[in-house]
Amino acid sequence: MSANQEAALQKEYSPQLGQPPGQPNLNLLKTETRTQENPEEDPVLIKIENMSRVYHINRGRKKERFTAIQDFNLEVRQGEFMTIVGPSGCGKSTLLDLLAGLSFPETGHILIGGQEVKGPALDRGFVMQGYALFPWRTISKNVEFGLEIKKTGKAERRRAAQAYLDLVGLTGFENRLPYELSGGMKQRVAIARAFAFEPQVLLMDEPFAAVDAQTRELLQEELLRIWEKTHKTIIFITHSIEEAVFLAQRVAVMTSNPGTIKEIIDIDLPIPRKSGDLKSSPHFNWIVHKVWKSLHNQEDEELRETENPDIENEIDPDTAL
Repeated sequence: MSANQEAALQKEYSPQLGQPPGQPNLNLLKTETRTQENPEEDPVLIKIENMSRVYHINRGRKKERFTAIQDFNLEVRQGEFMTIVGPSGCGKSTLLDLLAGLSFPETGHILIGGQEVKGPALDRGFVMQGYALFPWRTISKNVEFGLEIKKTGKAERRRAAQAYLDLVGLTGFENRLPYELSGGMKQRVAIARAFAFEPQVLLMDEPFAAVDAQTRELLQEELLRIWEKTHKTIIFITHSIEEAVFLAQRVAVMTSNPGTIKEIIDIDLPIPRKSGDLKSSPHFNWIVHKVWKSLHNQEDEELRETENPDIENEIDPDTAL
């Protein structure tokens, strides 16, 4: 990304889009960790109603309509961690673009905090698969970027950047440049930057897809730890069912194109979570298998109706992921 592109971003996301200048609330980093108790009592923050997204494609003299998302309805509670899975091409990334205000629905509405999304704004942060770091900026300056757009004072920006770099385990790397960091470390910087300017909602589009398996597990645990401390609302896109179940309070399963919500599955795993024993537990694998069945259009009424299954007898080891 060039310096000209950086200037354009600053103009695009300037405070007049609805987010007033302000100071980051570092007290969020001192709050107690989140628990699983009664998450359904949290108010709805994001509401998507009867939304469709249609692309108009030129085919010579003809124009074709391609419906990416159709009759899409979803509610996400404040402070909720929701993951979304679905077949390739079902519109998962299109959904995040719509939530970010980078494109607009053909029909329906997207409401965040009761306000309709009309474009990009600082109430939403975006973490992509690519790190999208500014190569000429130090790590600390990359994290400060959103705060600069909010017109936060220089000293407060530094304090916030340092606090979030400490939180993601990058203390001592503040003055490094992106090329000096590994892929996993770059993604930690991207996560710190997204949290630092304190958006209401964090949109994450397969952020760990490009890193190795071991780093991916570490980043999953770190993201959960940060979410437990900050209580941010997170919508996380992934192709990994295991990742979706490990991270989420609820998993939304999308249909193939045109994409819509097929099923929302509650994840009744304890919080906080650690990969080790949890991912090898029968209950975790039963939930993974349940999501897999929904994603692959395989109905199993016995599985759905079992309230307290004998997990080890319910799962075929060949299908437990």
